[in-house]
Amino acid sequence: MNKIKRAIVSVYNKKNLKKLLICLKKFNIEIISSGGTFREIKKLGFSCIEVSQYTNNFEILEGRVKTLHPKIYAGILNKRNSKKHNKEMKINKYDNIDLVIVNFYPFEEILSNTSDQNKIIENIDVGGPTMVRAAAKNYKDVTVITSDTQYDELIENIKFNKGKTSLEFRKKMSLEAFSETSYYDSLISNYFCDISNEKFPKKKVIGLKRLEKLRYGENPHQKATVYKFLKNFNLEKLGGKDLSYNNYSDIFSALKISRSLPGNIGTVIIKHGNPCGVSIHKEKVKSFKLAFNSDPISAFGGIVSCNFKINEKIAKEINKIFFEVVIGNGFEKKALKILKKKKNLRIIDSSKVQKFNDLKFFSNGEAVLLQTADENKFETQNFKVVSKTKPNSKTLKNLIFAFNVCRFVKSNAIVITQKETTIGIGSGQPSRLDSCELAINKMNKFHKLKNEEILAASDAFFPFVDGIEKLVQAGVTGIIQPYGSIRDKEIIDFANKTKTVLVFSKTRHFNH
Repeated sequence: MNKIKRAIVSVYNKKNLKKLLICLKKFNIEIISSGGTFREIKKLGFSCIEVSQYTNNFEILEGRVKTLHPKIYAGILNKRNSKKHNKEMKINKYDNIDLVIVNFYPFEEILSNTSDQNKIIENIDVGGPTMVRAAAKNYKDVTVITSDTQYDELIENIKFNKGKTSLEFRKKMSLEAFSETSYYDSLISNYFCDISNEKFPKKKVIGLKRLEKLRYGENPHQKATVYKFLKNFNLEKLGGKDLSYNNYSDIFSALKISRSLPGNIGTVIIKHGNPCGVSIHKEKVKSFKLAFNSDPISAFGGIVSCNFKINEKIAKEINKIFFEVVIGNGFEKKALKILKKKKNLRIIDSSKVQKFNDLKFFSNGEAVLLQTADENKFETQNFKVVSKTKPNSKTLKNLIFAFNVCRFVKSNAIVITQKETTIGIGSGQPSRLDSCELAINKMNKFHKLKNEEILAASDAFFPFVDGIEKLVQAGVTGIIQPYGSIRDKEIIDFANKTKTVLVFSKTRHFNH
């Protein structure tokens, strides 16, 4: 690359400009700028040519058109080793622009802070991304900078190369530039999907920001990184070791269940993506103990998520057990002090998590499955009592709790509950009958059953009587399941024969 002679600087974020300008001045690099950036450069005491003066054209349309001019783009895009390009540049009296320093209007920030469509639209940057793409395309001759976080590296590279930049540096900056424009465009694309109520456009653009690189994936030989969507990831780690891929996976599972429970109530314990204990007892310490006692062996080394602010008493109980991660909807100071005594315990504050992305992704590397999330709010009208034995309001409420937990368990799923607490969970079995046996075995192993009613939920219909029969023989007195089997009548007849409450859901809830 030849020595950098001319730079165009047009930035919304004007932080750290001074140290950059000092470097450009040192190497006698002419600066072109416009609008607020031009005024800021002059205010800092540096020489600068305004774009309108450089192009001999005024800004028009309230600033919508200022850098969109052949003199700017020819200066950026011409191939310096092309005789034809050089000839055309001379004929038109255009000069090379060797350095493009641009960052964009804050579309992402505006999108997070307002629903005013006019304001959002006016913050769609046109000239900035266009200049960046032009410079990134012509990286063999032009350096492009898209963030103030790159200034130090640019300054170091210019100094080391005595007024030039290295080809490797320009390649790296071009990669980051195209990633920046692609991400920016993805935000705009998805905004228009939202206002058009189009979940599945013909071409889906997904914009993600890297949150952190992880040591490895599910296993040590796999590489992994965690990315985040716009404004949907506000977890704060308050203590403990770095989070692993598997930690994140379980955290996501735990929070989905926690956020489906009543506000400020409920404890969830997760192991390998499945709940092994859930309770919505109103007394918070008891809620934690009941969730843990649902399956204490599986809970060991798992993740606990409290859908409420963790206080000192709960922190002391949590610290009696080995958990990988504890999630709280906020933490009292004394509770945090207690939990931090375990240096490796990851402490996660979820109080700033507003909502989850309403789309669910699955990729096998060649294709991506995309569906809306299973976030139905269960109401009594979503269910139909089909047995002769009718549930009272308390029983129906407990059945709906069991069914809600069931939809977060890997299929085939069976959840047995007592007093809005899980006491047996059968998950991930190819046979629903096997899931019934697994849930029953867990219940019998860890619980001395009292006279309280025992209820069960299934994530799909029972195809044969044998599954519901096993549950009833184990002491279950009420069952909730989706309808849809050709043998539904046989299931209803069996429930009536055994005086079992049977409730059908209008929706099915597989979790593959």
